[in-house]
Amino acid sequence: MISKIILEECIQQVKKLLDKHENIVIVCHVSPDGDAIGSSLGLYHFLEEIGKTVTVIVPDSLPKDLLFLKGVKDILIYARYPEYAQELIDKAELIFCLDFNALSRLDKMEEPIRKACAKKVMVDHHLNPESFCDVTISHPEVSSTCELVFRLICRMGMFEYLTLNSANAIYVGMMTDTGNFTYNSNKPEMYFIVGELIKKGINKDELYAKVCNTNSLDKLRLNGFAINEKLTIFEPHHTAMITLTKDELKKYHYQKGDSEGLVNVPLSIPGIIFSAFFREENNFIKVSLRSKGTFPANKVAEEWFNGGGHMNAAGGEFYGTMDEIIARFVKLLPQYDTYLKSEIN
Repeated sequence: MISKIILEECIQQVKKLLDKHENIVIVCHVSPDGDAIGSSLGLYHFLEEIGKTVTVIVPDSLPKDLLFLKGVKDILIYARYPEYAQELIDKAELIFCLDFNALSRLDKMEEPIRKACAKKVMVDHHLNPESFCDVTISHPEVSSTCELVFRLICRMGMFEYLTLNSANAIYVGMMTDTGNFTYNSNKPEMYFIVGELIKKGINKDELYAKVCNTNSLDKLRLNGFAINEKLTIFEPHHTAMITLTKDELKKYHYQKGDSEGLVNVPLSIPGIIFSAFFREENNFIKVSLRSKGTFPANKVAEEWFNGGGHMNAAGGEFYGTMDEIIARFVKLLPQYDTYLKSEIN
């Protein structure tokens, strides 16, 4: 058994909404990762199983390492079909907002979801959720939104309707949002859930291989270049930084997902406690932060990069040039030496 961390009031509210409404839309954040797609598809397959009409709409394209999941082909990408997506949002009776705590995380979908007349349910694990949903299920202490989706389904007494396709998606999200169970993953209940997913028929070894051990030649060359040429070590601060510009990404025919996990690599170096990865997008720089021990990567993300997350895994965005973000990063490091030194000692 697992503890009942979601309030019973929230469980009953979601059950009533599902009893009342048939036409459902699921949305997740811009640049969706494994947890966003995993939770969306996990809930999607479950809702279809209980007879609902469901559409998953995401702001932009998906990482290629997740394209094997069942249901991916049915996901509607807003950036490609905004008019059709808007039509579906307008017709929706119920909208599930998964893996984001603020409407700004939806990019161009922000206003359509804000103005939607449908009832809204948030299921998320990030800090400081905004009040834009009728039901808010927010638990930052939980490692992934996928875990919360699993808990929600079980608490509603509907575990029997959780299909193998749902289980696969939920496991992938739990796995990727914990760095393959290497951080934010030391709670026994997480592994009880994994056990229940295995009972549903998932092959965890096969899922790991598809997500993490399937690489294109371009991806391997990009990661090799990043580590060999773009890795900087700040020894006094026990910190590492990797940067990739748009031109560098283009040179190696970058596709979404090709740099997944790159930020974790420097943490394998003895003495490195904090790692940052800055990837240049079209109009901003994507920030990924990882750390060991009690160093608060989420604090850095919140205070400097318009983001947040967990202690050891956080992210954000920076609107400026690569030179500007590097200068900011170098300047902020001394302010966190207390955390770094206490971790080293």
